[in-house]
This record gives sequence, C-alpha cells and structure tokens, in this order.
Amino acid sequence: MQKIHSFLFLTIFVSLTACKSHEKKILVYSSSEIQVDDSKQHITVSDGSTHHEQELDFTTGDPVTLDIQSPLGKMSVSAVDDGLYILNLKNDTVIGSLRHVGADNGVPHYTQDQLQHIIDSVQQLMAGRNVSEANRNYFIAPGKLVKISAETKAKVFGPYTSIPGSFDAGSVPEIYKFYTVPEERENIAKLK
Repeated sequence: MQKIHSFLFLTIFVSLTACKSHEKKILVYSSSEIQVDDSKQHITVSDGSTHHEQELDFTTGDPVTLDIQSPLGKMSVSAVDDGLYILNLKNDTVIGSLRHVGADNGVPHYTQDQLQHIIDSVQQLMAGRNVSEANRNYFIAPGKLVKISAETKAKVFGPYTSIPGSFDAGSVPEIYKFYTVPEERENIAKLK
C-alpha cells in the first residue's frame, strides 16, 4: 500500500511540474501609436512625439520572435526565456531600475550627500555605465529588447508616468521605474 501511495504521489508531482505554465510579457514603448497584428508578433510604429505603451502577453515555452517595422528600420527581436521584457521602439534611450517603495510611497527625504550620490548614479546610468543585471538597472537603446525580470507580475511605471502616492507596493512582487534620457536630464536639472 505504501508503494502505491508513493507511486501515486510521484506521478502527480511529475504531472504538475510538467504542466508548468510559461509566460513572457513584453512591454513595447514607442513615440507613436503601436499597431500589432492578431498573432501579436508583427509590430508597426511610425514617427511621432507622444509616448505610447502596449503590453504583449505570450504563454509559450518556445522563443517569441517579433518582426518590427519602425522609423528605426526593419528588425526582429526574440524573447527566449520566460519573464518580463521591455522593447524600446522610441528614438530615445530608456533607462530605469528596480525601486524599493515602502511606507513613504517613494517620496523619501534625502540629505544633500545622498541626493548628490543619486544624481551621480543617474548620470552614470544615462551614459550606460555601471549597468548590470545584479544592480537591477537597465539601459535600453532604441530598437533593443531587454529582459527586466523573471517575475511577469512585476509592476513597471514607464516614461512620463509617476508612481502614484496611493500605489500599494505590497500588491506586486517588484516595482520598476523607467525614464527616457531627455526626461531624466530634466529631472536632474530640477534637483540641482
């Protein structure tokens, strides 16, 4: 009887792990309306000056290849692993990082030294320096697809979008904030 229970448990365990769902979420940023066909794998964007975002969800273990026609030209990009990605189809580089938002809802009070350190770090990020997966910061050049996280339920606040003071940080596993480089230059000028 013990062998039957062990065999049944092992069979159920193997079946459940074999049925692991796959998920790839791709956030597309562009400077004009984003047109996506029914397969969600052919994207067209034109010239523009207004920020647009579109989320594409895929539930396959296979790589997802997107064919793109944009002002940057024709290109293809592939999301191989499960996870959360950002595809930058803007003319500007997009930068951002993991945010630690707590009880202060992202509005902490900094000393002058802390503020200077933040400004220096952002300036390095804008130049593409000290960017690493370990640091959880990202420099996404135009036309590039970058994996941000293995966690597809993470919340991403894109360029020109603030993290609302009322946002419940406990409702999501991770929070990211992204800016365009020109937007971040303006933010630094205001801080100085």
